[in-house]
Amino acid sequence: MDGKHHAEACIEHAEETVKELRAALTEAGIALPSLGIDPATLARETPCPRIELGGCSADTAARLAAALRRAAP
Repeated sequence: MDGKHHAEACIEHAEETVKELRAALTEAGIALPSLGIDPATLARETPCPRIELGGCSADTAARLAAALRRAAP
């Protein structure tokens, strides 16, 4: 796979992951308004997107921690 196709696949994967994470968080009653792909990581010649979770309130962070504890084996 050449660099262009690899970058496109990475971006598609990151976009799908954001959608999946947003849906899972919504199911848990959690919203992270800043959730998305970090645009600075797309500006590189060969993009390697990173997911930006962003900031949230202490209440949202507590709900996120509780959801993760429930999901832990």
